[in-house]
Amino acid sequence: MKLTDRQQEIIDFLQSEHRRTGIMPSTREIQEHFGFASQTAAVSHLKALEKKGVIKRLEGKARGLIFIDSMNREPIVDIPIYGSIPAGFGDDTTPEADGCLSVDTQSMGIAPSAKTYALRVRGDSMVDAHILDGDHVVIESKEPRDFDVVAALIDGETTLKRYIMQGQKPYLKAENSKYPDLIPVQELIIQGVMVGLVRGSSRSW
Repeated sequence: MKLTDRQQEIIDFLQSEHRRTGIMPSTREIQEHFGFASQTAAVSHLKALEKKGVIKRLEGKARGLIFIDSMNREPIVDIPIYGSIPAGFGDDTTPEADGCLSVDTQSMGIAPSAKTYALRVRGDSMVDAHILDGDHVVIESKEPRDFDVVAALIDGETTLKRYIMQGQKPYLKAENSKYPDLIPVQELIIQGVMVGLVRGSSRSW
């Protein structure tokens, strides 16, 4: 069934936010993004999309939306959680395995065979990139590109920051003006690149 332009815009927003944050946006976030007068308008659009068979709303579930075309797929995999990583100043703590995190590899654009692991975020140095204390970041072991968010070992301490190339000299940049750039004195080892994020907690609809 054909979608209206507005319905397609809402689907695009749901998909992009889910890829970016790991969760579906709330009706309030949909309202604010599109400038609707109330959450009722957002709910009405979601109901229309459900009637057209594009999404399914899960009763009693916060942010409970599923795309119908993904219901018969099996992209969910468990990846190990290796403790926490500071999104603040460096930490010389060695992470240890601390359970598993189930992620939808397809929505995150991760190959099921990719070498990935998760880390819990501590601190507020990446808040302007919407990476918050208590979130889990999904890290893939691969070479970074300019402006990637990376898990890094800088002069013996681990941290989560944005990777910046300035000429031939890389450095790490926080996404919070309270924190300075981190310029390696001796070494900078990139342990992996952030490829996904799962919120530490969910708000209600």
